[in-house]
Amino acid sequence: MSMARITTERNPAGLPQDLVENITKVMIGKTEAIELLLVGLIGGGHVLIEDVPGVGKTLLAKALARSIRGVFRRIQFTPDLLPADITGFNVYNQQTAEFSFQPGPVMANVLLADEINRTVPRTQASLLESMEEYQVTVDGTTRKLPEPFFVVATQNPIELEGTFPLPEAQLDRFLLKITLGYPDSRQEVDIMERFQEHDPLTSLAPVLQTTDIVALQEDRKKIKVSRSIKQYIADIVGATRQNKHIRFGASPRGSLGLMRAAQAFCAFRGRSYVIPDDIKHLAIPVLAHRLILEDPEKLKGGTKRAFLKNILETVPVPVHENQF
Repeated sequence: MSMARITTERNPAGLPQDLVENITKVMIGKTEAIELLLVGLIGGGHVLIEDVPGVGKTLLAKALARSIRGVFRRIQFTPDLLPADITGFNVYNQQTAEFSFQPGPVMANVLLADEINRTVPRTQASLLESMEEYQVTVDGTTRKLPEPFFVVATQNPIELEGTFPLPEAQLDRFLLKITLGYPDSRQEVDIMERFQEHDPLTSLAPVLQTTDIVALQEDRKKIKVSRSIKQYIADIVGATRQNKHIRFGASPRGSLGLMRAAQAFCAFRGRSYVIPDDIKHLAIPVLAHRLILEDPEKLKGGTKRAFLKNILETVPVPVHENQF
């Protein structure tokens, strides 16, 4: 029996929590961010991390890959990066008179797309097929990506010169957008002490296999979502489309993403069903980056998070009842 089976007969929280605890050996004080990252992984999506340099974005992705014994690859996005630098390319072998495929870094379990907004839209778009269909096509030949395949993209919000904002179609491919933030004073001292003599990442041992993550992703689909919860999701997403301050609200992909994220989040709570609090907890990281505000609201400093928070306070919460 696989060690990563989520069933209604037993508590499924142990395995995801094992991952969280393992990653916290190198990431101090970021438990909530780690949980959201794993929600993206178990939810079968991808995660965009927007934060300032030096807060641990790369370290987080590396720690996750080590914890699941996965293949880790990093792409440093630059303006001269080409699509083939990501997907791979064919090379002609004169001895055999045949072309051989040289795989790109996309052939990984955890792919760190570092500073993804520093490359041109054409190269950004080369990730779309991989993120959505879990495959790459090079010279007419389609190849499946490893399982699991998880993109952790980063971007720096404070430097705009030489950047290319992600198009909406690309942003919509990310299941969640999260931030890490600065540690507090005590956490920063703990970081210095932990890294004083050696890098704890080098001794980080895996606690799961990649096959266990695939099993968790499959069993996540069995988490029950009542019709009233689905209606609650639809009401929240619908409110983003009707808000006069929001030019474009979330798409149906946002509704599906919120449902999938809530199912994955239940793995951390040991429940086999989604409740309204799960939706409220995840609505901002899942939906905020999918919204486009009206120009006057941007000029006034309005934020997507603030409008979503207001929507969550006004949309009626369903009364819990057994509808399964």
